[in-house]
Amino acid sequence: MRLDAAELGAELGERATLLQFSSAFCQPCRATRRTLAEVAAMVEGVAHVEIDAEARLGLVRALGISATPTVLVLDASGRVVRRAAGQPRKADVIVALGAAI
Repeated sequence: MRLDAAELGAELGERATLLQFSSAFCQPCRATRRTLAEVAAMVEGVAHVEIDAEARLGLVRALGISATPTVLVLDASGRVVRRAAGQPRKADVIVALGAAI
């Protein structure tokens, strides 16, 4: 499946996008936000996009998102290359990005 800027409501990264699905009262979502923002800042051409799962139920259903946080790693064309539920470790995010870049 490919996602584009119109579906995400934000521009894709030039090389990859870290797409995070969050919910308002999700404590691990806050930590995930910090981790993904740090990685995106470290790697040129990588964007971090966060989507409120409750506000985008159609997209959540289409992608089969069942928990927050869920992180999808998209390549430059918006194709999902990796997927993980739960709070990721920074090292794991960097490794997953390797599949997209």
